[in-house]
Amino acid sequence: MHIYIIGTGPGNPDLLTGQAKAAIAASPILVGDKRMLAPFASSGKRLVPTYRRDEICRLAASLSADEGPVAVLVSGDVGFFSLAALLTDIPGCTVTRLAGISSLVYFAAALQTTWNDAFVVSRHGRQESLVAAVCQHRKVFVLTGGSDSPAALCRELCQAGLDAVSVAIGCDLSYDNETILRGTAADFTSRSEDALAVMMIENEQARPWVRPVHGLPDEAFLRGKAPMTKQEIRSVSLSKLAPSADAVVCDIGAGTGSCTVELALQAPFGHVYAFEINEEALDVLRENIGHFDLSNVTVVAGDASQTLPSLDIVPDYAFIGGTKGNLAIILDDLYRKNKTCRMVVTAITLETLAAVTAYYAAHDEYHLDITQVSTARSKQAGQHHLMIAQNPVYIITAVRQDAEKA
Repeated sequence: MHIYIIGTGPGNPDLLTGQAKAAIAASPILVGDKRMLAPFASSGKRLVPTYRRDEICRLAASLSADEGPVAVLVSGDVGFFSLAALLTDIPGCTVTRLAGISSLVYFAAALQTTWNDAFVVSRHGRQESLVAAVCQHRKVFVLTGGSDSPAALCRELCQAGLDAVSVAIGCDLSYDNETILRGTAADFTSRSEDALAVMMIENEQARPWVRPVHGLPDEAFLRGKAPMTKQEIRSVSLSKLAPSADAVVCDIGAGTGSCTVELALQAPFGHVYAFEINEEALDVLRENIGHFDLSNVTVVAGDASQTLPSLDIVPDYAFIGGTKGNLAIILDDLYRKNKTCRMVVTAITLETLAAVTAYYAAHDEYHLDITQVSTARSKQAGQHHLMIAQNPVYIITAVRQDAEKA
């Protein structure tokens, strides 16, 4: 069975490429979202309204070769936040991807501006940080969606003090009711919800991001009675974790937030989920997030072994400082979400170390690295300085072996 994955552009059939039109004409079966299929309602072709990969695979498996080819219609371009990414390998089928006009390309042309210098943020089913992107890039293109409407995103910018940045909003691009609005973030905070909208944000005051050095002084954080991971341990642990700038990170047992803050600074275009069960620690955690003016952190209150499964996230990295005895359950949940998630676990007690090594002994697809860090801090006694030993800490790094080779 031959399957075409066709980028249909912003939606207007007039914007289909010649290749796309030829492939659609040759395909007796068209698959896609109802909006994609609507222009072909009277074509006499079989229309299958779905965008689910499993349903598309079942359809392909049920057809004989002479019933095809099948054309799967996806919005925009097949390489730009597209469903096509999930359809590259359909069992028993030959797949051909045909490019389309992306919303970014179309909107830039409508605004008579370039798009090669735009930083792209998707809030369509994603949690990418808009504030960090706008602070650090002069031009940002945004895909909106769901509760993250243009108005909601403009309110987010205003709350971060970015109310004066230039904003252009494109609604229903390429359709007869296409609307393009220009103004500042402050102008659109009360706008009604837009179902099909994109944004181009320009900030003349933007400054490029310089990766911060991790291991902030302990004095930089607000403190409570809950224990805090000390500077030296944070520095080594974050070096082992090494999150990317756009990472999705889980901080399990976030405590008062010293590691959460550092992770959020290391991943300004990503998102950190801070899990904590202690009420007093939660209060200080939220205060530290506000103290550092972070917009890319979500606090998850409660036992992580119970709250983690309900979150629809795919973590790239996880830092584990406390599990309330539920280490194996939490690790299983993290790996169910992403089997290549990079883990760093800190342990003070030998029992925790034993639990970690026992878990990975039964999961030999992961490579384990164990480092013990022992530090001492000076304390002044008159004109002299004494070195006061801190508790030794084990830092355990786990990486899936095939991911490590890649």
